[in-house]
Amino acid sequence: MNIKRIFQFVLAATGIVLLASCKHDPKSPGLEFMPDMYRSPSYETYQEAAYFKDSVSALHPVDGTIPRGFNTHFPYPHTNEGYEAAGAALKNPVPENDSVLAEGKRLYMINCKHCHGEKGDGKGTLRIKGEPFPVPSYFDDAHINLEEGKMYYSIVYGKNLMGSHAYLLNPEERWMVIHFIKSLQKNYLTEKNKPAVADTSAKELAKK
Repeated sequence: MNIKRIFQFVLAATGIVLLASCKHDPKSPGLEFMPDMYRSPSYETYQEAAYFKDSVSALHPVDGTIPRGFNTHFPYPHTNEGYEAAGAALKNPVPENDSVLAEGKRLYMINCKHCHGEKGDGKGTLRIKGEPFPVPSYFDDAHINLEEGKMYYSIVYGKNLMGSHAYLLNPEERWMVIHFIKSLQKNYLTEKNKPAVADTSAKELAKK
């Protein structure tokens, strides 16, 4: 077979492949060498299928499975009324002790410090175009005595610029963080109400 015939053969084969891949269906992917890699067999939910031991195409959820977006631990709606109701009704069910405060602090430093600041004063490390993120202090008039239920609500749903942290903290962890925040507020009030210590050094020197 001479060069001319080889060229003609290659040209003809290429033409056949190109023509075979051109179909009228605009959604067709063309020639598929392993179609199962592109279009895996699909089944209706719980349809009988030979791939599984029990002949079912999908397994039922395990007992106790909670659907995405469903929170059995928090029945209050995402409304102003829900916020107020949570504040009035919810109290921290987690006993406060040193280990709880330590874990609450650890979780706070991971999830909250960057906005609310290490001390809870709103002076976190997050910046917007070089300016501090506008986060209120836990010690201002609106937050110093904020109800625990409203704090929990804010963690679940988010509040103002703060997004939901429900996917980051489970219910027990949320209450631990709240215990730590409350401890920051207690320490702040203790320091604020501590009587001023008079500087008597000058008077003592005058007597001498």
